Amino acid sequence: MIPFSVLDLAPITEGGDAAQSFRNTLDLAQHAERWGFNRYWLAEHHGMPGIASAATAILIGHVAGGTKTIRVGAGGIMLPNHSPLVIAEQFATLEALYPGRIDLGLGRAPGSDQATARALRRNLTSDADEFPRDVVELMDFMSDQPRQHIRAVPGAGAKVPVWILGSSLFGAQLAAMLGLPYAFASHFAPQQLMQAIEVYREGFKPSAQLAKPYVMLGFNVFAADTDEEAQLRATSMQQSFVNLRSGRPGRLPPPLPGYRENAGSAERALLDSVLSCATIGSPGTVREGLRAFIERTGADELMITSNMFDHQARLHSYEIAAQVRTQL
Repeated sequence: MIPFSVLDLAPITEGGDAAQSFRNTLDLAQHAERWGFNRYWLAEHHGMPGIASAATAILIGHVAGGTKTIRVGAGGIMLPNHSPLVIAEQFATLEALYPGRIDLGLGRAPGSDQATARALRRNLTSDADEFPRDVVELMDFMSDQPRQHIRAVPGAGAKVPVWILGSSLFGAQLAAMLGLPYAFASHFAPQQLMQAIEVYREGFKPSAQLAKPYVMLGFNVFAADTDEEAQLRATSMQQSFVNLRSGRPGRLPPPLPGYRENAGSAERALLDSVLSCATIGSPGTVREGLRAFIERTGADELMITSNMFDHQARLHSYEIAAQVRTQL
């Protein structure tokens, strides 16, 4: 069976707060562990009213400390926001605390608007164009025999798998060149999905970490007992995505009946694009959607996101995904 994993956007819902989001995150992680999910990732975002995972490494520690076997990691750390030394220290510390369970996914987007990005590194000149150099420097800090005079403590010898994240061909090329596993953000930016997979697999060079290409793809699952309920639950994510792309980020709103049908043409086109990597419906509908996506892409692993307003409904969606995985 293909492994399924969880991408938790740590949503802050309308009427909720970050504390509630963190309680829900740990509860979902504990359920995901029992349901057989492979890993549980959290993403770095800043200045987003509806996303609580800005301090990503801290939240990873919270989840790892409340679980026992599931891998926990970053999907991802936006490396241009940080010095490689600091990230090496943070994730080597996590690995020392929770050995064999920590992943480090790296992206080159700011995970915020440009003003917030400047606030994060206001005294530095580094930008996304230096991403490949920063990745290599970070990996060296955690290698068995670092070449640099400066040492990350903890750091040297940390067995933290590094992933490259991306939504374009750049990340695919870098992951292939470095021989690293590749995670494509098809759950929100599917436009170059098939081309990126091809570029990565054709250009892959084996490394000490990985002998052959390994692709994990983001995929939206909105599952419920009926197609109608699932379609309704999915409207929270749809509203949030349109608001974000329209420059109006906010907290995750409650479901809105008929939202997609009543949206304008531009909004429907936006949703049609992002939902090309999604399945919405009852267990049978979700199973067929997952099967078709896996057959089309040849994914080695799926990173499932189910951004629903109601926490119990979100748990049920992941439970259904876990159940239908055994039928694929």
